[in-house]
Amino acid sequence: MSQLEPLIADLALILICAGVMTLLFKSLKQPIVLGYIVAGFLASPNMPYMPSITDGEGVHVWSDIGVIFLLFALGLEFSFKKILKMGAAPIIAAVAIIIGMMYVGSLAGGLFGWSDMDCIYLGGMLAMSSTTIIFKAFDDMGLRQERFAGLVLSVLIIEDILAIVLMVMLSTMAVSKEFEGTQMLTSILQLGFFLVLWFVVGIYLIPLFLRKAKRLMNDETMLITALALCFGMVVFASAVGFSSAFGAFVMGSILAETVEAQKIEHLVTPVKNLFGAIFFVSVGMMVDVNLIVEYIVPILCIVVTIMLGQTLWSTCAFLISGQTLKTSMRCSFSLTQIGEFAFILATLGTSLHVTSDFLYPIVVAVSVFTTFTTPYMIRLAEPAYNVVARVLPAKWIAKMESNTTENAEETETDEMRLISRTELKRFVLIMIINSVLCLAVIAIMYYYGAPLIYDLLPDPWNGIVTAFVTLSICAPFLWALMRRGGNSDNVNRLWYEGGSIERVKITAFAILRLAIGAAFIAYIIGNTLHKSGMLGIFAVIAIAFYIFISPTAEKRSNRLTKTFTENLNEREHQQ
Repeated sequence: MSQLEPLIADLALILICAGVMTLLFKSLKQPIVLGYIVAGFLASPNMPYMPSITDGEGVHVWSDIGVIFLLFALGLEFSFKKILKMGAAPIIAAVAIIIGMMYVGSLAGGLFGWSDMDCIYLGGMLAMSSTTIIFKAFDDMGLRQERFAGLVLSVLIIEDILAIVLMVMLSTMAVSKEFEGTQMLTSILQLGFFLVLWFVVGIYLIPLFLRKAKRLMNDETMLITALALCFGMVVFASAVGFSSAFGAFVMGSILAETVEAQKIEHLVTPVKNLFGAIFFVSVGMMVDVNLIVEYIVPILCIVVTIMLGQTLWSTCAFLISGQTLKTSMRCSFSLTQIGEFAFILATLGTSLHVTSDFLYPIVVAVSVFTTFTTPYMIRLAEPAYNVVARVLPAKWIAKMESNTTENAEETETDEMRLISRTELKRFVLIMIINSVLCLAVIAIMYYYGAPLIYDLLPDPWNGIVTAFVTLSICAPFLWALMRRGGNSDNVNRLWYEGGSIERVKITAFAILRLAIGAAFIAYIIGNTLHKSGMLGIFAVIAIAFYIFISPTAEKRSNRLTKTFTENLNEREHQQ
């Protein structure tokens, strides 16, 4: 008789428990995610008189895959483009929530007499709500298309991005015992660089690939291709220091702009449901009754701190960002939990030996408690708003509603100022995108292209060829950096009708763009041809002038820009 592998037996137990519990919770009209958590508790070694899993490491790997699929599905449903359309509100709310909840968490830890590092790490754990749990709760409750749900998911994505910066900051504080602003700034710049690079290159290449391969795509090949792209980005994101889940979201957000997005989402849903179930079951497995009993007081206090802190502080944060009181309360009541980032941060503190041993089990118990209460808190938001609306004076409610941006009409009367602001954003976007692309080309040539060329060619031809190839590839990006949009109708109107201030702005931006382009050229010449002094300056000026007037560079830049724009708007044009 053959012996079953422990992992297969564990999968059978997990799915049997999950199947029974989901049917039970569905019949009771309760969120399915809570059934998964109960199933995890029943299948865990902490539950006596019941069969339990034997390969915890294998289940942990499967749960990590579940997080990847959940974030990939979130990216397909809610892309970066949608986040940008939300405006500054999610950014304002996310930053305010993180700062406020870090302070609340640190204060709570201080009241228990914990060490400074325990308090700081606890604050970081409480500052980040769980994207996967909220996404699943919205999905189960049919709220994903609601406006407030879109705002919440935007805030959660921004929190996940800022979480990377927070981890770097806490890591450096743990090692050096002081705040390293330079390293945090480097981390932010690195994050911004890769985000822009991934999005721009992905939007340019992936829709082209899908169009070329369309005749070969059936459901099977489409699913395999989408998952290959997802896990390829997961590996790349991990290799450059970001979380695997974040890489999955980035690829999902890129595919969300393609015409195949809806089909991919439909094909991925069954796989997402399977591995997502394993993830939520694994959360339930972390429930240890003995530890809960031992630390019940701090656990309950922290649960109350999260619920009160998030509902009060987050409501204020969303109000500040320009939302109505009702929307703010619906958003804040959705954020009353901690999730996977808290585990990552707790593990980081333990591995660096800067946090106490009791912090991890407390965080796990708090996460399970708050995960269980999340659907009920979401449902409680509207009744709570009705109570607040009856209690608060009508003048206060009217004042809060009048300061919101929802359904607001454009009241800008100064047309020149509006055009100036629009062109400023466009110039900044052009500079950022093309600078990132130039940096990426230089980095690839420096680390991969140059060694190959130097092995094949002798001096000085190796340096000349390397510089020529690098500048040729960068030429369309350098042209766009120095010239794109500089002669548009809006810019000409600002120059002739906007007055001296607008002319100074346009001139300053033109000089800045030329200076950045010249700096890239100087770096390439200095590091490949090793030219400096007057000869180097002359070479930089000559090459910059040639690219500036080059019709070839202009045509290549226009062609690349046109393809990118068409790919970015392809799905909207097909609808």
